Amino acid sequence: MKVGIPRALLYFKNEKFWTTLFKEMGIEYILSPETNKEIINDGANLAIDETCLPTKILLGSINWLIDKCDYIFIPRIAYAHGQQMCTKFLAQTDLVYNTFRDRNPKLLFYDIDNKKVTAERKAILKMGKFLHIPKNHVKLAYILAKQTQLYYEMFRCESQENVVKNSNKNKILIVAHAYNIKDKYVGEPIIEAVKNLNCEPIIAEYFNAEQCIQASRNVSKTLPWGYNRHLVGAIEMYKDNIDGIILLTTFPCGPDSMVNDMIIRKYKNIPIITLTVDTQDGTAGMQTRLESFVDIINFKKGNL
Repeated sequence: MKVGIPRALLYFKNEKFWTTLFKEMGIEYILSPETNKEIINDGANLAIDETCLPTKILLGSINWLIDKCDYIFIPRIAYAHGQQMCTKFLAQTDLVYNTFRDRNPKLLFYDIDNKKVTAERKAILKMGKFLHIPKNHVKLAYILAKQTQLYYEMFRCESQENVVKNSNKNKILIVAHAYNIKDKYVGEPIIEAVKNLNCEPIIAEYFNAEQCIQASRNVSKTLPWGYNRHLVGAIEMYKDNIDGIILLTTFPCGPDSMVNDMIIRKYKNIPIITLTVDTQDGTAGMQTRLESFVDIINFKKGNL
């Protein structure tokens, strides 16, 4: 048996967890390629116009995988950190199945449909049962996968906090979801552009999720999306340690458009730039805007 994992959406949030889980369960997996123009074009052709870019990347990745494996792994996750998710995560199994219904896709998924902390574990056990893997084997694989993901996130957070404390460069906080900032087409060019401007890119996504979500309540007690709370909380926690903020989003994300506006209104004393990536131009033309943004930061600090 071979399971295909699309390199899109929640893969970037759960990479270590998912790959370790399948490895420890003894299941071979294959990843779709990093995002490229072919995958984006395929996804755009399969999606309706109003579909957001990350979902188009998902569909393009599945199009690449569908004939190369026995199952496509598409989990349905309705809640994260006790908060409701964006509808694309709730509906992605149905979206994928109906988009590719003529090719009779075989989907493998787990379903987290409530806020209970045990929901994920129960969903993984149910998936293991479907795969005819002994329950004790699945339990052990789940524990090892969670530990691997946790250690990875802890190391990443500690490393970045050291950069925040010790770097003498302009520190630019890039506020973007994991599936944007870690995507080769969407986020990687922005990170490299910031580095080329002799600034330190600080990734909001890499800070401790629980601490950030708690801090986000100082900004809004009613913000409904857990992943957006993580990003807003990172700004709140590190606002005194950064020199500027890049709000990196993809077209046409509804939650981000609302949250980004709230951030701009809340943090008026920090230079902020919004960058929106779409299927047509990607990050082309953003270099000049980033250069001007860094000039504004240097002027504000009296270095220009």
